Amino acid sequence: MFSLDIPPDWSAAREELREATSRARWKPDLVPDAELALLELFVNAWRHGGCAAPIVVVLILGDVLRVSVSDQNPLFPTPRGDSDPYALSGRGLHLVRSLTHRFGTEPRKTGGKSVWFELDAAA
Repeated sequence: MFSLDIPPDWSAAREELREATSRARWKPDLVPDAELALLELFVNAWRHGGCAAPIVVVLILGDVLRVSVSDQNPLFPTPRGDSDPYALSGRGLHLVRSLTHRFGTEPRKTGGKSVWFELDAAA
């Protein structure tokens, strides 16, 4: 079992994202938004999905960056409504929505789910 007190290391996923965007010659100012959205999904998979090592896939399809983070929990995340502005959690999916052009959730054939986002290079 793993500890919910110690988040898993996401540096390999962040490096994969940086390398993919660098190879595709993306504008450097778009990368921090993608990194923050990736971190939010990664932490959600760990904290709410109960996954010690979330699966991350980074793809660049033409001018679109698509990042998906998967865990074995079949429950789909739902953005919380208006919550206490001083709450320490509960705004991650709202943040992902504001940083990216599209995001969603889909079931995995092997069980669980993938939560993904897309960013357009031309933005």
